Amino acid sequence: MILRNLVRRKTRTLLTVLGISLGAAAIILLGAMAQGLESGYTSILTGTKADLVLSQPDAIELSYSSVNEAIGKELQAMPEVSEVTSMIQGFLQAEGAYIFFIFGYPEDSFMLEKFQITEGYKMGAHEAQALRGKPLILGSAAATALKKKAGDTLRIGDSSFRVVGIYTTGDAFEDSGAVLTLKDAQELLGKPRQVSLFYIRLKEASLRQRLEARVSRLWPDLELNGTGELADKQVFDDFMRGYVWVIAGLAIVLGGMGMMNAQLMSVFERTREIGVLRAVGWRRRHVLGMVLWESVAVCLSGGVLGIVIGILGLRFITSSTVMMGMSADSISAGLIIQTLATVLVLGILGGLYPAWRASKLQPIEALRYEGGASGSQVKRLPFGGMAIQSLRQRTIRTTLTFSVIAITVGAIMALQAVMEGMSKSMNEMALGADAEIMVRQANIADTSTSAIDEKFADKIAAMPEVAAASGMLFTAVMLPESGTFFVLQGYSPNSFAINRFKIVEGQPITSNRQIMIGQMMKTALKKEVGDAIVLSGSRFRIVGVFESSIGWEELGGVITLRDAQVFMGRPRKVTMIALKLKDPSQASSVVEKINREIPEVHAALSGEFASQMPDFEASNAMIAGISLLAIVVGGLGVMNTMLMSVLERTREIGVLRALGWRRRNVLDLILRESLILALLGNLAGVLVAFALTYSIKLSPLYRDMLEPVWSMGIFSRAFITSILLGLLGGVYPAYRATRLQPVEALRYE
Repeated sequence: MILRNLVRRKTRTLLTVLGISLGAAAIILLGAMAQGLESGYTSILTGTKADLVLSQPDAIELSYSSVNEAIGKELQAMPEVSEVTSMIQGFLQAEGAYIFFIFGYPEDSFMLEKFQITEGYKMGAHEAQALRGKPLILGSAAATALKKKAGDTLRIGDSSFRVVGIYTTGDAFEDSGAVLTLKDAQELLGKPRQVSLFYIRLKEASLRQRLEARVSRLWPDLELNGTGELADKQVFDDFMRGYVWVIAGLAIVLGGMGMMNAQLMSVFERTREIGVLRAVGWRRRHVLGMVLWESVAVCLSGGVLGIVIGILGLRFITSSTVMMGMSADSISAGLIIQTLATVLVLGILGGLYPAWRASKLQPIEALRYEGGASGSQVKRLPFGGMAIQSLRQRTIRTTLTFSVIAITVGAIMALQAVMEGMSKSMNEMALGADAEIMVRQANIADTSTSAIDEKFADKIAAMPEVAAASGMLFTAVMLPESGTFFVLQGYSPNSFAINRFKIVEGQPITSNRQIMIGQMMKTALKKEVGDAIVLSGSRFRIVGVFESSIGWEELGGVITLRDAQVFMGRPRKVTMIALKLKDPSQASSVVEKINREIPEVHAALSGEFASQMPDFEASNAMIAGISLLAIVVGGLGVMNTMLMSVLERTREIGVLRALGWRRRNVLDLILRESLILALLGNLAGVLVAFALTYSIKLSPLYRDMLEPVWSMGIFSRAFITSILLGLLGGVYPAYRATRLQPVEALRYE
């Protein structure tokens, strides 16, 4: 009976299954990315014959770890050590790939043993050295996606490389990147004579403690770990996993509300049928079980379809671009079970109320039921036309559909407000420094990877239009004791840009090994002026406390530019350059001049700088994708509701057609109902958006980092989104209503 009930309502069942499947597909796609990163880091660290790893402690991700390359020789000379090799990791833009990971190794590294060459030559082979250009070996997944083979060239950042070989490791993350010589990778990443870590092989496992004692004495600012221990400390994949569930959760909630709506309508539609079943002896638990199992069946069908869609989508993505280790191989049995468990719980929770409501129906009352949303009389409102009255008469269905639209619109608005807040804070940083122009490195995947050589800064500062130039460095580290980020900035103590920090205690930094921290970070860490703070093994003395109008700046501190360059392993490099002009009215022409004469950098007006940052361009693309997913899932929910409305009112529409209503009148009625729902949902969506952003501010970690900014653009886009939801959900049901023939409609039971 369960299967028959679902099959005889094909359209409603199909739309509900589709809505849930999109949420399940989102879990598969994003979960594969998170698992790809996690397995990739595990493979990089544990998929070797190394015993220990030496790295910078508390780095957010391996790409941000920085260790002096010269330490390798001292390690090799230690009596406990058998072999040592270094590795540097980072990500840049490459042709056909927005984010492309590279790995740099010495040509004689024992780590290269795991890269099995399937085409071409090994990195250090004589044949490879005979080829022109800088050599690299390319992962098999990257070679497939980028359509490259041995002998081709590949552009990474501003440099061209010769693909001397294609390798495979069996790990999707590593196979989606490329291996370069250590020197070439250091040059690309702007980290000369720096590495991310050292792999160490011991002569005997029992010598570990002795080596740890020796290393901690010689390099107290570094950390020695077992390969598995360091893999467990990587937090980037944890944040990615959280991101997965936030996005997939939105789609699941929307699909689940659509499923609950469909099941409730199924109960209303089958009220008399349920009455008959109760009259012939069915107990309440039998009715409850029937409706609940229908809900579970729908959700599991959506889950299975979503898994298929996710796998196919993943294969399409990986065949056309490189995406941070995403691969069909990243879809583990655990991820599939997790997806099915999620939709199963959704089916149970979404079906409980409809099932309970069905079980509470009294046989006599159910047999008397003549149609409608609730089986009871609803008072007519003293205002509004037929569309309003129809929505009012079907309160539960209207409320659920209204909620789907509100959550869709609210979630999109909240994301946009947070992104505009972050953009505003970056612009305020430039404007607060009284700079007319901001400069970053050109052709980068993320602002954190920007590394402008100071020779370009000197060249820009020497331009006759420039009054002053102030270089700065940015990075972030983890604070293990609090589990929070520490945003670290580097400025020259005599630069004009540092003056924007308002000192409220102590004094500004004047020399190296000093730091001034934000007021909020002082409170969080319970530090005072004169205390010491340790960041990734480096010790600084707090000389001042500052306040800033930019919330995330107070969650960190400021050190000298030279200290920051040493800390990040980027000597004579800066992340950005702030420019003060002699004549601010010439700002636009100076921007054009810099971009024309120095192609290695990208200049922008201070007020436009944030919108041109690659981070925000990527974030805007992400929001567009989330919005599309939410609109499609929400639109399916609205369409399902309006279709049920048409089916439920078949006889009513037949009467209207018999009384002279034309098809366009029926079309107009259904569309008006859909658009009224959308507009009401839009108003509620604004409240949902405010509630979501307020809930963010309750988090001590994010309340000052993610300050929302509301603009007319956000509200206008929300209005357009709600209209799209109304149209997407209403057009087909309205068309279907117009196709009903009066005589057939009047016969409908």
